[in-house]
Amino acid sequence: MDRFFHSVTLDKEKCKGCTNCIKRCPTEAIRVRNGKAVITPERCIDCSVCIRVCPYHAKKAKSDPMDIIKAYKYKIALPAPALYGQFNNLDIIDIVLTGLKRVGFDEVFEVSRGAEMVSDATRRLMAQGTLLKPVISSACPAIVRLIRVRFPDLCAHVLPLRAPMETAARLARKEAMEKTGLPSEDIGIFFITPCAAKVTDIKVPIGIEASSVDGAVAISEIYPQLVGCMNKVEEPEAISNSGIIGVSWAGIGGEAAALLNEKHLAAGIENVIKVLEDLEDERLSELDFIELNACPGGCVGGIFTVENPYVAQARIQRLRKYLPVSCNHLPGKQVPAEMKWTGELEFAPVLNLADNIEEAMKRMSMVEEITDRLPGLDCGSCGAPSCRALAEDIVLGEAKESDCIFKMREKIQRIADQLIEMEGYLPKNREPGGEENEP
Repeated sequence: MDRFFHSVTLDKEKCKGCTNCIKRCPTEAIRVRNGKAVITPERCIDCSVCIRVCPYHAKKAKSDPMDIIKAYKYKIALPAPALYGQFNNLDIIDIVLTGLKRVGFDEVFEVSRGAEMVSDATRRLMAQGTLLKPVISSACPAIVRLIRVRFPDLCAHVLPLRAPMETAARLARKEAMEKTGLPSEDIGIFFITPCAAKVTDIKVPIGIEASSVDGAVAISEIYPQLVGCMNKVEEPEAISNSGIIGVSWAGIGGEAAALLNEKHLAAGIENVIKVLEDLEDERLSELDFIELNACPGGCVGGIFTVENPYVAQARIQRLRKYLPVSCNHLPGKQVPAEMKWTGELEFAPVLNLADNIEEAMKRMSMVEEITDRLPGLDCGSCGAPSCRALAEDIVLGEAKESDCIFKMREKIQRIADQLIEMEGYLPKNREPGGEENEP
């Protein structure tokens, strides 16, 4: 399996070499070289910010096609809570779940059920006092990857629990094996995903050895067919088994509110870097829990959704009125081992200038010197997101100082001044009559 599998891809034919993406990427993973964007796979976290800001649609996200479910005898859909916010005048979740069965799935297991169990597990772990506070949610894989590559000191703060998708998948598989008698390999479990980061998390998970999910189908792909099936549902099956806590995970703040603790903070991608920097500087020590999302408005703002995230969030709020508080709790007093990560979150030093500390310090000094020579405008015209990023590229041999248009202009001006100065030393031409003429 490719170590750097990414669900966010670039279509160079459509790329015009503008600077929208390079200036918005939270890990500075994008450069413009020779008039085209280039994505550094080691730095990309599949947050989809570049897809949203590209005016030429040169960035796109990939997911599994719907046909993938045909490879399994028994097919289970895992609908994300964000799916419910895509439909107008929806009063009963069972209509959506019944529609999914008619699309081609044999069973439906709500991810919101897994979310309620993860919320219960989080409350228990925090009550035990064993977690380093503030605890950072691990539900958004793009945020986990951001911390992993850019904020090494915060790795220990990330909640070591599997995401609701993984918990739901494990329980769904167990129930299906008991119900059908089929072996695990004949049962296909597919997440109906609102975002690209989840696709990557299934292919190359963090914190666990392998995902329990077999594929991810985009909400935008299944939506047209699902709407058609839902419109034909007269008597929906009684499938739903989740409440307000689970469904609220669809929007920003839903997970944090489920902890029943007022000392929490929830933020979207536009504020994530600032929050993490403040946390790294120990300015948020009064908080117990931090929920961060790579998509605007939370999962309802995922790149694979079809509805405006704020409209979808309003629909989720309306839908909550008809639900119980929660329907799923952990058995016993301990958090099951299968809900926890199998390994610690480790820093991935993809932003380092060198592996050797001595060489890295030497290069850092060079970066500082070059940065001081650059104009400090961070205009992006050089193809790097900032002057400091350009300095790093220069030190790494991936760019030249003359890539800066201001430094290039200075160079051209110096050459022009030298030519003018040289003009005074050129020999003058003489006419036959002895008069001198300017060359």
